[in-house]
Amino acid sequence: MSDTAAARPALDAYRRGMILVLLGSIASSWLGLGVRMMEAATAWQILAFRSFGLAAFLSLYIALRHPGRFAAVFHCAGAASVFGGLSLAAAFSGSIVAIQQSSVANAMFLLAAAPFLVAILGRLILKEPVRPATWIAMFFAFMGIVIMVVEGVSFGFVRGNIAGVVAAFGFAFFVIALRWGRLTDMLPLNVLGGVFGTLIAVAMCMISGVGLEVSLYDAGLGLAMGVFQLGLALVLITAGSRSVPAAETSLLMMAEVVLAPLWVWLLLGETAGFYTLIGGAMLLLAIAGDAIAGLRSQEAHIRQ
Repeated sequence: MSDTAAARPALDAYRRGMILVLLGSIASSWLGLGVRMMEAATAWQILAFRSFGLAAFLSLYIALRHPGRFAAVFHCAGAASVFGGLSLAAAFSGSIVAIQQSSVANAMFLLAAAPFLVAILGRLILKEPVRPATWIAMFFAFMGIVIMVVEGVSFGFVRGNIAGVVAAFGFAFFVIALRWGRLTDMLPLNVLGGVFGTLIAVAMCMISGVGLEVSLYDAGLGLAMGVFQLGLALVLITAGSRSVPAAETSLLMMAEVVLAPLWVWLLLGETAGFYTLIGGAMLLLAIAGDAIAGLRSQEAHIRQ
């Protein structure tokens, strides 16, 4: 088989992986809409039901996908799944605290650093090179997010900003863990993220005194978010990340930042500001530009 013929499956896998990660980002972007539709549940209560729904859904999915091998699948995923699960729970929890203790704008601003963290950590830990086009795209994506949130960012919320940094690192290490274990089924990572997220959220509900008593509507919506918003998103992202480098995976996932306010605007009538539209357009162009550059790089490699 020629080198060109051998490289063709890699290009197909790369293209398919990009599509899966992008579809996962679209699924994940419904979070804001779900939160807006809640009647009275607090952020920690939402996280508790959403994380439990995620863990239950993916556990059932793994059991059906690997009959009689449920425990073996977790064993094969190994330390990467535990590390990634803890990182995912840190990202969930940090985001909640960042929004509670500062603002949505602050949380988005700090999370915008995640792709840079992924690129650096991927280079150090996974030895994955980062294309110059990806560095440029990450810079323009970051600037797009800055434009989106410029009016709401404040650096006076110390605890909220620290939580945002924790969330950014959690997100970054989650992507690194996915790539670390890409040769095995890494869905157990997401199950563990749901389990750890549930435990943390339940503990915070008890400590704060609000408990877990919510309306049947809020509980059902929270569980549905765990299944259809987060569960579906992580199935797609986990599958796609096997063939897409960590830095590019994290950049594709930033599409959620643009789409989240779009759904709320279209379906609930919340106004999207001028800066949100301009910054969002810049972010989407950065993601599209990197995707096109990545495909051209892969095609050029085949022709060589």
